[in-house]
Amino acid sequence: MGTEVGLTTSPDHIALYVPGSAMGVRAVFLVGFMASGKSRVGQELARRLEWDFVDLDARIESREQQTVPEIFRDRGEAGFRLAETSALCDLLTASLERNSVVALGGGAFAQERNRELLRQWPSVFLEAPASELWQRSLTDGVERPLRGDPEQFARLYAERLPWYRQASVVVETTGKPLASICVEIEDALQLRGTAADAGSGLARMDRTSFGRGESQ
Repeated sequence: MGTEVGLTTSPDHIALYVPGSAMGVRAVFLVGFMASGKSRVGQELARRLEWDFVDLDARIESREQQTVPEIFRDRGEAGFRLAETSALCDLLTASLERNSVVALGGGAFAQERNRELLRQWPSVFLEAPASELWQRSLTDGVERPLRGDPEQFARLYAERLPWYRQASVVVETTGKPLASICVEIEDALQLRGTAADAGSGLARMDRTSFGRGESQ
């Protein structure tokens, strides 16, 4: 991208990125590859905005009464994707009761049906090099059915990258404090944070503190 924040529409229309439902609920969806920090950034952004945080993978596990790796083992990737889309559809149509920051699984935004469901909602791609994401994934203790070896990991990332870059906003995360990333998202989507600014001293995006709990 070449810039820290990339917008896929003009600033004049950025306010349309945060639509309200019939109940007036707003949401922002974080997308990106395995170990990109969606959960950690999402939790911090939700705290700053005083919104709820929703982890889509956690919702899938609750609905299916299985962990993500168990679903992959028992039903394959196709079965997991069906469960993922079902959980997302339910969230958007029935379960989104408060303003929320939602972290999607690594492959969710690569699925055409899911992108269509999210077309009217703001999405943010947390971007980092595949080599950095691989190193983060080695230290977070998360079982990832599709991680494979470094070459397979990089190939899958390259395949998904064009879909990730269809997000409303692209934020490069390498080396940045959590608060700085959140400020960029808030500014791009005209949201208002409530707490610390980029100089708060919160942990930077590094291989030890990010990527926990994010799936395939």
